[in-house]
Amino acid sequence: MRAVGLLLLLLALCGSGAQGELQETETTKTTTPDIWAEVRALRDMVVELKVELRNVQAAVKDSESQVEELKAELILTNVHVELLQRENSVQAADLMSLETRLTASESKTSDLETDNADLQTRLSRSEGELLISKSRIETLERENADLQTRLSRSEGELLISKSRIETLERENAGFFTAPVRGVYYFLFTMNGSRTGYMGVKVYKNNQRIMWNHEHQL
Repeated sequence: MRAVGLLLLLLALCGSGAQGELQETETTKTTTPDIWAEVRALRDMVVELKVELRNVQAAVKDSESQVEELKAELILTNVHVELLQRENSVQAADLMSLETRLTASESKTSDLETDNADLQTRLSRSEGELLISKSRIETLERENADLQTRLSRSEGELLISKSRIETLERENAGFFTAPVRGVYYFLFTMNGSRTGYMGVKVYKNNQRIMWNHEHQL
């Protein structure tokens, strides 16, 4: 504003100087050369001020354009900030949800760890019981093997006894001869499918000493 005021003042001075110059030329022509030099200097100064004013106006326009651009950028920045705030709110909600899910997962993990510890304990007990069972099975297998051996021996002895009995039966043909003097116990088994009497008679040296019979209806 100061530059504009100074410019107007110089223009007024130039106008008044020019009128004075014409009047003095027409009348007396007594003006000194120094005044004209000052007028020309003032005119040059006015020209320079006009140029500077134009530059200032151009700079002001540029500044106004930059201000408008800054305003537009500020509006865009505000919009971007609002969008970021909304995204931040959404992300915060998602983060809360994730934290809730994480807490639930941690609780489930703790429960699973507890269950796993229980399973490990039960597994250890089962392994111990399995070892005991294996030991018992091995003991039973050894006892079974011993019984099998004893059974095989008994079967062999039984076969030998049967063979000896068969040999004695063939030799005696139904008669028993006491090899030594003493008391003997005799056991008889009878089986019959027909009706009527059925019995057993025992003789000693052609003398009947016992007779047992049954009547089958």
